[in-house]
Amino acid sequence: MKRPSILIIDDDEDILDVLELTLSEKFDVVKATNGRDGLQLARTHTPDIIITDYMMPVMNGPDFCKELRKDLLLTHIPIIMLTGKGDIRDMVLGINAGADDYLIKPFEPESLLARINMIVMRTIRNLDANPLTHLPGNASIMEEIQNRIQSGEIFAVGYCDLDKFKLYNDKYGFEKGDDIIKATARIIIQAAKEHGRTNSFVGHIGGDDFVFICADAIADAISQKIIDTFNAVTPEFYNETDRKEGFVMGKDRQGNITKAGLLSISIGIVSNAFTKITHTAQIGEIGAELKKFAKAQDKSNYVRDKRKRESQES
Repeated sequence: MKRPSILIIDDDEDILDVLELTLSEKFDVVKATNGRDGLQLARTHTPDIIITDYMMPVMNGPDFCKELRKDLLLTHIPIIMLTGKGDIRDMVLGINAGADDYLIKPFEPESLLARINMIVMRTIRNLDANPLTHLPGNASIMEEIQNRIQSGEIFAVGYCDLDKFKLYNDKYGFEKGDDIIKATARIIIQAAKEHGRTNSFVGHIGGDDFVFICADAIADAISQKIIDTFNAVTPEFYNETDRKEGFVMGKDRQGNITKAGLLSISIGIVSNAFTKITHTAQIGEIGAELKKFAKAQDKSNYVRDKRKRESQES
């Protein structure tokens, strides 16, 4: 696995040496002695995090931050600013310029490492999170599934997908469609909390696709709760005429005029209770198959894979 990289910028060679000694065990370290050179190194190396001094020749810390934040490919990189003054005004100027955190020199190495770890984890979560629902995205979902596999526990993954969502979007517009997506996220979260307490996970794959991960024993209860709540809530997102008639007219993906019922939700449950799961791709393949079968029922429902596959016995 590739080690994270860190760019440190300081005109004091002693500080650079201390920082490199502190960080080199966990990071690939790149060094610069002023903001201008640091900016060039940021563009060529794209580090995972940057530590910069406040006062430097050629280009100081705040100016470095401002320039870095102008680059769309680099604006996400977290920055910790070092200041030797302990002046609140310097800290405020640094934060306003684009720094994510600050540390006063002299600093304890353990304190610096703790701040770095916190910021890196927060940045990863923010980058991965879905911008609409703020739920964890694909990278976090894959990591969670892999952790469950490695733990040896019996778990289930529920793949949730909305049916007839395109027709709804076409008639009611993307803003209303986004409201449906957010409502679905809340429904899944609430169901997972109600039945799974603290050991359940909910993620947003993208669009109208969601996933929940939980103990196998409660997957059916969570799925049924999602379906019951979804069926009760979603009619309110239609106008009175469509709600009473129970269908909408629109075009399918091939451009053909079609009549479709109100929105429904399909869930495919994949579990290692019957099949030995050794990698995340297995779960994705089985989940896609189950979800396709569930969607064919033309109503909110869930299906569970109970087939005992040969991979379990191998």
